Amino acid sequence: MSQTLIDYYNAYDEDGRLELRHGSVEFLTTMRYIEKYLQSGARVLEIGAGTGRYSHALARQGFSVDAVELVPKHIEIFKSKITPDEKITIREGNALDLSDFHDNTYDITLLLGPMYHLYSTEDKLKALSEAIRVTKKGGVVFVAYCSTDASILDYGFKRGEAFNLVEKHMLDTETFVAHSEPEDIFELVRREDIDVLMANFEVERLHFVGTDMFTKYITAEIFAMDDATFELYLKYHFFICERADMVGISHHTLDIFRK
Repeated sequence: MSQTLIDYYNAYDEDGRLELRHGSVEFLTTMRYIEKYLQSGARVLEIGAGTGRYSHALARQGFSVDAVELVPKHIEIFKSKITPDEKITIREGNALDLSDFHDNTYDITLLLGPMYHLYSTEDKLKALSEAIRVTKKGGVVFVAYCSTDASILDYGFKRGEAFNLVEKHMLDTETFVAHSEPEDIFELVRREDIDVLMANFEVERLHFVGTDMFTKYITAEIFAMDDATFELYLKYHFFICERADMVGISHHTLDIFRK
């Protein structure tokens, strides 16, 4: 377990991230797509469950949920939120080794955080392979990524860190490919990088979604919206979040595919 990653999440309010208005857009979008494929009696596995925002939301709808999380702090928070009516389990574990779970078990598998922190192709393929292995034939897998171009625009140019990224050899000024190491916390990818990974698996892509799209660029404006304007913004966001000509601008993307 990377101590750098543990230290990062010990100092970061992951539990509150999706509760803020701008964070809720990512949550609502992801739930909107999960609910497209939920059927009565579905079993759900969340790998890298964080503090359990998605796991608890699904368990409280009556679904059976198993969760795996790497960070002890998150597991404590997750456990503190379990209610008596939830059919839910949580254990400490790693996305690269799901040997405690049988093949072809889950109808829905969520991999909504681990790919942010995997840097080698070998590890990325292993995490994807494990998620697919435990999913039933015909089941649906949801995989979240952090996007290169949104980070270049936001962190690089909006926050004025572009040349710091270049000096640290984290950004190629010819191809604008981002290079991350574990101490940088987040791995950044484009859709074409994801396509290369997914070419190794016999699956059917159902959707490729930008889960926050423009939201993080206009955080202050989102906070200032009245409820009616925010609802209209959400409607617009849902309308554009799969548009191939726009999805790369999203800070977070969601690859959804059927086994």
